[in-house]
Amino acid sequence: MEIIKLAEENIHDEHICCAISDKKCVDGYEKKKEWLKKEFRNGYNFQKVNVRGKVFIEYVPIENSWLPITGKNFMVVNCFWVSGQFKGKGNGKKLLEQCLTDSKEMDGIIAVSSDKKRPFMTDPKFLKHQGFEIIDEAEPYFKLWGLKINPKAEFPKFIESSKSGKCPNSQGITAYYSNTCPFTEYYTNRLLREYAKKKNIPLEINQIKSQEDGRRMPIPWVINSVFYKGELVSLEMKVERHLEKLIG
Repeated sequence: MEIIKLAEENIHDEHICCAISDKKCVDGYEKKKEWLKKEFRNGYNFQKVNVRGKVFIEYVPIENSWLPITGKNFMVVNCFWVSGQFKGKGNGKKLLEQCLTDSKEMDGIIAVSSDKKRPFMTDPKFLKHQGFEIIDEAEPYFKLWGLKINPKAEFPKFIESSKSGKCPNSQGITAYYSNTCPFTEYYTNRLLREYAKKKNIPLEINQIKSQEDGRRMPIPWVINSVFYKGELVSLEMKVERHLEKLIG
């Protein structure tokens, strides 16, 4: 199947895989497209298999990544998703090969994942199978996976301030989100606000609007995260069930 590269010239005519038919997330969908158009100018890549589904990979040179990672001349994989009927057919490997092709002048590729498969993260089993290794760790479960193209290169690392797994605010609920994902606008700015109001719990929402904001994150993740009394609760969008376990 054909791989399509999104760019400013075709993004208005192409879907971006996530939230294709989710009417709740129309606003977030358009904001993700606007975010992409700006980041394309910084070398951001969005490659997708030409099907109507979630089969895509996003990556950017580390120098322009929003993640709190230090290093140089590596490609950073952001979202990498192969879903449903498109799994197990070589699509993930095909997309990763496209990333490798675009990274041939670089020292390697890195991706933030975890100790196991978690929502919105690249499957660590897949990364390991493709030759990636764990090159750094951060609390409570973040792993930085790396694959060298240049064997003499030094792997990037998480910025130290992103390794604690805790946020500065120890009161109530604290959320961070960016428009790098079309789901965050609805689930964070609407549903989480409604939940906090219903429970009468203090809520602080921080929108990550720039690379500088991302580099100051207390965890190595910029899509969406929710903390309760300073402790990380979840990276998922539908976070109420996680909060209920703590709050009741």
